[in-house]
This record gives sequence, structure tokens and C-alpha cells, in this order.
Amino acid sequence: MRLVAALCVIAIALAAPAVADPNALWIIAHDKCVPDQEQRADPAPCALVDLAGGERGGYVVLKDLVGATQFLVIPTDRIDGIESPQLLEPGAPNYFAAAWRARSFVEQRAGTSIPRDWMSLAVNSAVARTQNQLHIHVDCVRADVREALLRNVDGLGPTWTPFPEPLAGHDYLATVVAGDDLDGVDPFVMLADGVVGARADMGAETLVVVGAYLADGRPGFVLLSDRADLAAGVEAGGEELQNHDACPPPAGQWRK
Repeated sequence: MRLVAALCVIAIALAAPAVADPNALWIIAHDKCVPDQEQRADPAPCALVDLAGGERGGYVVLKDLVGATQFLVIPTDRIDGIESPQLLEPGAPNYFAAAWRARSFVEQRAGTSIPRDWMSLAVNSAVARTQNQLHIHVDCVRADVREALLRNVDGLGPTWTPFPEPLAGHDYLATVVAGDDLDGVDPFVMLADGVVGARADMGAETLVVVGAYLADGRPGFVLLSDRADLAAGVEAGGEELQNHDACPPPAGQWRK
């Protein structure tokens, strides 16, 4: 019964975007998941509550209603979104590192291990989101986006440069970073420090991280960013590069 009730809370809070409470994710994380973990050692309705860094440095992992495998990583600190200054403070929690670890929940729902170059993390810009609490979307990357990354990853380097071809119809900047995980790298800081004008207007930016194998075969990541331009009809919703309908893809597509 508690699980059914929890799912009802999420369904009501995350109803149609036009009428959704923009604080719904914060309410679920702060008023439901954290108290349940602290009082009952049960993270429901979340899948995980991690308070190892205290509430100011903690996060929850929540199954999104959209898609069979999509999860959200949500800070337990009040952080509006990508534009929040505390994300760039020295010693700030690395929420992208937590989101990469949370791909295990995607795999559990999928019932199989998913190759790293099919996994992606996305944060939408301030104008493209419906929730005023930072959340990182964790799910498979679109097959066409993965193929574009495979075609071009060898030409990407440590500085942000225009990606050679449009992704989901939009022009992105891209860079790569080596490593099996993101524990030593904060993509928010890389964006703010590496893209001209980003630090001054982070709310206009979207940020997507896709697992990859680099030119030398080492594991790493491709980071992608786009900037909102409402006059041009660009909202910078990097979640568009993810696939919430077919994760994992057919096994025959996993490796090319």
C-alpha cells in the first residue's frame, strides 16, 4: 500500500506539464524521500537517498514517470537549476558523478547491463525545464545521436568546439574528457570555464554528458552544450538527445 500511495503522489505532482507544480520534484525529494529514509530507512517513493554528505551535499534518485527506464538525480539541497551559483562554488557536490553512478538503476529496470556509450545524462536550460529544482535526467542516448558521436569522437579534444553535425536538429558545442567515471571532473565547472559567456548566463545553457570510448580506446565522456535563443526558437533542452522510449536499444545495435 505504501508503494501505491507513493506512486500516486508522484503521478499527481508530475501531471501534465501545463499544470504541473514547478516545485513538485523538491516536494517529493525533501518532504517525502528524505524523511522516509531518515525515519524508516526506506527511500520510497525514491529509489535511493544518499545523505553521506548531509542534506546540503546529498541527493536522491527518483524514477521518472516518463519512459520505462528514465531516472532523475535530484539534490537534497534547494538548487533551482543549472543557473544556481552554488553549483560552481569550490567544493560543491558533483551531482553529475552521482548521476553516472545512478545509471545502475536504469540497468536494473532494463534487466541488462548497458554499454557506456549508450548511457547519457542531461540537464535542460532554465527556459526548457518545467521544474524549479535541479534534476539530471539519466537514460539511454538516442541511437542517431550515438552514431553521430561515433563518427566524430576522434576529432574532439579537450576544448569546446562546434560539433561537426546537428544533433536532434540543433547545433551543439562539444568536448571530451577521459575517465571511467566523473568523480574527478565536474561538467558544470567545465561548461562555465570552457564556453565563452556560459558562466555569466548559465541559465541559458543545457548540458549533456554521454559515455564514450575516446580515440585511443580509453573510456571517457563526450560533453555537449547548447544555448537558448528564444528569438531563434531554441530552448536548449538537451534532454532531446535522450531516448525515453527504447532503452536499451536492440542488442544488435550495441556495438558498431
